[in-house]
Amino acid sequence: MEHRSYGLLKGKKGIVFGPLNEQSLGWHIALACHREGAKLAISNIKLAFRMGSVQELAKLCDDAPLIPCDASSSEDVESAFDQLKQSLGKVDFIVHSVGMSPNVRKLRSYDDLNYEWFHKTLDVSALSLHRIVSQALKADALNEGGSIAALTYIGAQRVFSRYSDMADAKALLESITRSLGYHLGKRGIRINTVSQSPTKTTAGGGIKGFDQLFDIADKMSPLGNAQAGDCADFVVALLSDLCRKVTMQNIYHDGGFSSVGISDSVLDELYGERET
Repeated sequence: MEHRSYGLLKGKKGIVFGPLNEQSLGWHIALACHREGAKLAISNIKLAFRMGSVQELAKLCDDAPLIPCDASSSEDVESAFDQLKQSLGKVDFIVHSVGMSPNVRKLRSYDDLNYEWFHKTLDVSALSLHRIVSQALKADALNEGGSIAALTYIGAQRVFSRYSDMADAKALLESITRSLGYHLGKRGIRINTVSQSPTKTTAGGGIKGFDQLFDIADKMSPLGNAQAGDCADFVVALLSDLCRKVTMQNIYHDGGFSSVGISDSVLDELYGERET
């Protein structure tokens, strides 16, 4: 689908943490921000620059500066904002598209977690948001009126048996967003999370039974699953001045899945088509 530009981020600057490849939500968000007129920097761990397609993304975004950063390292985050200010100056938005779980990758059951991995899940997927925002403020790298968006999933509110400790990480991410939102509001800065439909990303593919989860969510959602490009457009709207009074919210971008108890298509699949 071809997306037209509305110039929603014209004259704005920002950084997107976490794009890896064309499957990444962060990748689509970066392209959408660029399409809407923003000047960007792109950040990920050094390994991602070698293993992913981040160099290609930077070229697609007018040779956006690439800033290596392990978001679970305070030293890396401090260095990242130093580099950001040198390359772009102060920015107007930050996108947090960072998450991983060794327990999910290695198919550990939730009642038998490796706790060192659990700590890593929480650090990378949730505490990194606090670390990034805190350092942005310390470095005076974020303009007043700025916007921060982080990606989450409804697994923070509901049990999805194979989502494991990522559910706890997303719940923590959303709590950090609310807590930060109060303090950021005094500076005229807003922060929100977007709870996206199951999306076929590299991280999502690591969840056992993901294809079935994706299919069920698509059948449950009146509008069907939201695609990665749709998510990117919605995040752009949150980053723009059109949402200047929206903060501390977890907003469901899931085709209606979060409001549906059961759908006809799922009932028909379970019990066969019924007479009307």
